[in-house]
Amino acid sequence: MEFSSKLLQNAVDEVAQLPGIGRRTALRLVLHLMRQPESQTQLLSKALTEMRANINFCTNCHNISDTEICDICSNPNRNKQTICVVEDIRDVMAIETTASFKGLYHVLGGKISPMDGIGPNDLNIQSLVDKVTSGDVKELIFALSSTMEGDTTNFYIYKQIQHTNVVCSAIARGISVGDELEYADEVTLGRSITNRVPFEVSLKS
Repeated sequence: MEFSSKLLQNAVDEVAQLPGIGRRTALRLVLHLMRQPESQTQLLSKALTEMRANINFCTNCHNISDTEICDICSNPNRNKQTICVVEDIRDVMAIETTASFKGLYHVLGGKISPMDGIGPNDLNIQSLVDKVTSGDVKELIFALSSTMEGDTTNFYIYKQIQHTNVVCSAIARGISVGDELEYADEVTLGRSITNRVPFEVSLKS
């Protein structure tokens, strides 16, 4: 793809690095921005710069937040004795849209995947184990995707806290095996949370 402007090419090259964005789509987006008022582009640039510089991660659940403790963790109406374990922040957003869960979350930041060089120490697992062993948690809901890596991560965490009195459950298999949570529709995901099953049962399924 030939460009008559180096500035245009640089902009397209940067946008094309975003996931799911090819060079043709990147070019279309850049040209769209060029047709907008300069103030609109400046607002976009400012929003991205401020997000990158000032975004925080909740010290309690590792979700994204503007403050040290996120709005979910600081909400007095949430059930702090029930924690839903998810892979990343997109899963928190997906579950929140269902309005079916009133507990707290714990964002692992990924799944155990030896093939990709990701082990337990690369994830937010120890802080979860510490939280459970403190005695304040009554139920842990495993809501990782139904993949081999997700099941491996669930089982690893389960073994780490098996000695506690915490009830472990897993979302119902309304989510197809191999599916990612963020792509599930709200009704299916909501039912999977509501109809969760004991984790020991999910191991046999």
